[in-house]
Amino acid sequence: MRLEAISWERLTRLVTDHLMGLEAADGGPWLRVAVDGPPAADTGELAGRLAEALRLRGRPGLVVAASGFWRPASLRFEHGRRDVEAYYDGWLDTGALWREVFTPLEPGGTGRVLPDLWDPEADRATRSPYAELPPGGVLLLHGALLLGHWFPFDLSVHLRLSPAALARRTGEDERWTLPAFARYEEEIRPGEAADVVVRADDPRHPAWSGLG
Repeated sequence: MRLEAISWERLTRLVTDHLMGLEAADGGPWLRVAVDGPPAADTGELAGRLAEALRLRGRPGLVVAASGFWRPASLRFEHGRRDVEAYYDGWLDTGALWREVFTPLEPGGTGRVLPDLWDPEADRATRSPYAELPPGGVLLLHGALLLGHWFPFDLSVHLRLSPAALARRTGEDERWTLPAFARYEEEIRPGEAADVVVRADDPRHPAWSGLG
């Protein structure tokens, strides 16, 4: 894959331009965007940039962190706190995401999205109020291991770190998750599955694949 250097500002502008002219694949009034990548890539930063850029263009964006839909600790840590298999395919409550985030944004849906369900730090329900995403709004779901679940994304952006960069930028307490990302690369191939790939080994100097 050929990548070219780009600034975060220009990348945000070009992706926003693309979203302004994009229609939902299902014909509905909402767009659904993934910003996928390991925690070390700080997917929330780019999701926030896109939401702000959309707002300035008159289009509302709703940022949702996938970690707000992790399962309770009793389920995540059923086989231990550092079980790689559980982290890979058991931490994220995909059923809750479908029910509370994606289904309301289907054609004929209400547009009422729950921005988070569970606080993984406090290990309790967040009890957040529903957010009203008006027609024309854009969902920006960010987090790790998002591709491969058949979520109906209209655009997916993958923040890619090389194995060396991922290891270097992952804290000691989280290094046990590295095999999960190696498996993700092998099984899901996010660099091929995503619509946009951004190499972020050095966060000061990103490079991207462009918008095919």
